[in-house]
Amino acid sequence: MGTVDWGQAVVIFVLGIGTVFAVLILLWVILKLMAVVFGGKNTPGKSEQVPSAPAAAPAPAANVAQAVAVADDSELIAVLTAAVAACMNTSTYNLKIRNYRKLGSPASVWNSVSRRENIDSQIF
Repeated sequence: MGTVDWGQAVVIFVLGIGTVFAVLILLWVILKLMAVVFGGKNTPGKSEQVPSAPAAAPAPAANVAQAVAVADDSELIAVLTAAVAACMNTSTYNLKIRNYRKLGSPASVWNSVSRRENIDSQIF
């Protein structure tokens, strides 16, 4: 085996690291140019000041919040009805969901099942 020429090794190292950083800088410049060309006014660095509208009265805001809650509930009930109908192989006309409630766990059922499966797979 021959001896290592440390001068040549350092030159190769510096050229390699320099090439990596040069390519990274080139990619950064290309991304900035694309943001300017395609981004238009909505670039993250620029924040446009939108004139603030006068404050709304609390009563209409409460009505809007209630209307959104009712709309979300009706969509949720529709999804629940469709899911139950699909599981039971029946039509949604045969079902009517009158009441629903969330489960007490803060994690979703998918999270809980996955966590349980991961723990069971770790047991030897």
